[in-house]
Amino acid sequence: MLFPAVAAGGRTAALRFGDRGLDYAQLRAAVLATADRLRGAQRVALWATPTLETAVGVVAGLVAGVTMVPLNPRSGERELAHVVGDSRPELVLAATGDELPGVLAELTVVTPAVEAEGTDAGWPDEPGDASPALIIYTSGTTGPPKGAIIPRRALRTTLDALAEAWAWTGDDVLVHALPLFHVHGLVLGVLGPLRRGGSVRHLGRFSTEGVRDELASGATMLFGVPTMYHRIAQDLEGDAGLAKALASARLLVSGSAALATRDQRAIEAVTGRHVIERYGMTETLMNTSVRPDAAHRPGTVGTPLGGVELRLVDEAGAPLPAAASRDGETVGEIQVRGANLFSGYLNRPEATAEAFAEGGWFRTGDMAVVDPDGAVRIVGRKSTDLIKSGGYKIGAGEIENVLQEHPSVAEAAVTGEPDPDLGERIVAWIVPVDPAAPPSADELAAHVAAHLAPHKRPREVRHLAALPRNDMGKVMKRALGA
Repeated sequence: MLFPAVAAGGRTAALRFGDRGLDYAQLRAAVLATADRLRGAQRVALWATPTLETAVGVVAGLVAGVTMVPLNPRSGERELAHVVGDSRPELVLAATGDELPGVLAELTVVTPAVEAEGTDAGWPDEPGDASPALIIYTSGTTGPPKGAIIPRRALRTTLDALAEAWAWTGDDVLVHALPLFHVHGLVLGVLGPLRRGGSVRHLGRFSTEGVRDELASGATMLFGVPTMYHRIAQDLEGDAGLAKALASARLLVSGSAALATRDQRAIEAVTGRHVIERYGMTETLMNTSVRPDAAHRPGTVGTPLGGVELRLVDEAGAPLPAAASRDGETVGEIQVRGANLFSGYLNRPEATAEAFAEGGWFRTGDMAVVDPDGAVRIVGRKSTDLIKSGGYKIGAGEIENVLQEHPSVAEAAVTGEPDPDLGERIVAWIVPVDPAAPPSADELAAHVAAHLAPHKRPREVRHLAALPRNDMGKVMKRALGA
């Protein structure tokens, strides 16, 4: 059973979105009533707005045993048409008043029954662990988005492993403002608390004031992405209440992209609290995490979670030699295997086969080094962040972290471009703190060379007003190249 606390009911708070909320007894009634409306369907789309209806809808779908397809309400018409045409849902769950695009016009709309009355009806039998729970579409950076089929076992495995790593219990109250169409906000941020029997308070729209008020009124955990923590770090000195609220939190977690070391240190200096990072992706859910009681080292995403095997491989796909696999210097591609993995890509058998190496190892495409204690440090994506310059393999991520520690740099991204002498030259894309006085290329090159090996210094610097980012705060490096 995925949600024993929902099945049991009770008067503990379960969900709150703004001034609307449900306790576990009310959630049980809403889930059962909504699940009844979904019987007989195989796939159901979820118009994933940050609302009570979305949270009720996804739980109801999982209880009914249907496969849920979360839709990003901000998707463009072409992308949305691709997702709907590829997944072919029979129904769409949406809140009353939602304006649905024309591509969904032929689907029957079901409104989650958030105000259903209590019932003595028994809890339905749930499908087995291998049954598909969600189809979540990837970002589509190298072609049309692919639908990753997430089985029920992967949900259970990841959420239970995180509970063990973070000592996550039913006493915890999570606050966040993450979008609900992807793993971070939906799986971790909604299904996670409900599996534990705790509660979630969704802000609807992120604000540091909202974070402050919820943490000050009993929330114990905060989930966010780096852009959110950057705003928190900026506002801390002028808001004593925010600093006090963050200091009272049991756990601050950042994910979906690398958190700048400067922001980590700024938050720690004022609040005494570490922001811990974890590493996962759509196809694998969560792979690693920093443990709250572990020594804090900014830049690492922790060690593998329970049940996750992780290794580094070279360019030929061979595992790195034992001496190099934990030397903290040798870069390799991360491969993982375990019950947390997806089942495959919907309608894409060739892509599924290509994604796995012999022995069931999933090729993540992420490049990393592993420290002697087993802690993983991501240095970037193989496709966009691995730079081969002057005979060296260089990860863009570590250079970006150092650049962001420069006092004149607000944001930084690093890419590689063809160079007749070096093979690739390192290019730094900089958002200056003061656009009228941006840091020079020589100044930034010297700054990087003082912290890293000299061959990792940028050879060219370009200034921008802002870095292009997606809904999860990740920098879209292909847009920089264009």
